[in-house]
Amino acid sequence: MTRENSSDDAVEKSPDSAKDLAPTSAAASGGKRILIVDDDHEIIESVRYALEGEGHEVVVARDGNQGLALAERENPDLMILDMMMPKRSGFLVLEKLRRIRDVPLPVIMITGNEGSRHKAYAELLGVSDYIRKPFPMDRLIKAVNKLLES
Repeated sequence: MTRENSSDDAVEKSPDSAKDLAPTSAAASGGKRILIVDDDHEIIESVRYALEGEGHEVVVARDGNQGLALAERENPDLMILDMMMPKRSGFLVLEKLRRIRDVPLPVIMITGNEGSRHKAYAELLGVSDYIRKPFPMDRLIKAVNKLLES
């Protein structure tokens, strides 16, 4: 099951609403819940497809404010976070997460930004991995699996 939230409402969308009430196959098979926070539809869809293929449950937020709300409500095992987004940047999301969570959430930051200062600041904020776009999907999947295993 995939959960996706519009920018106005936090609503689950599923082809079959009865599925929303049952445990997902990801949860039943030991898959993890991963929150994708990105405003790029193509990135979201390709990453979602790859993660669901690995047996994970995917929750989607399309801006930083939604990402923070879902990180609190859904308690994901890992977050994939874009740096540049509307309403609240990935950096602001990460800064707030580090203040409000007792146990740090593993975060993979993805960005099209080439600047080394951005990478250094992301590392200072405690990102688990930093991946520049465009990236091979297997690079992201390896990073996800490594973080979920540790």
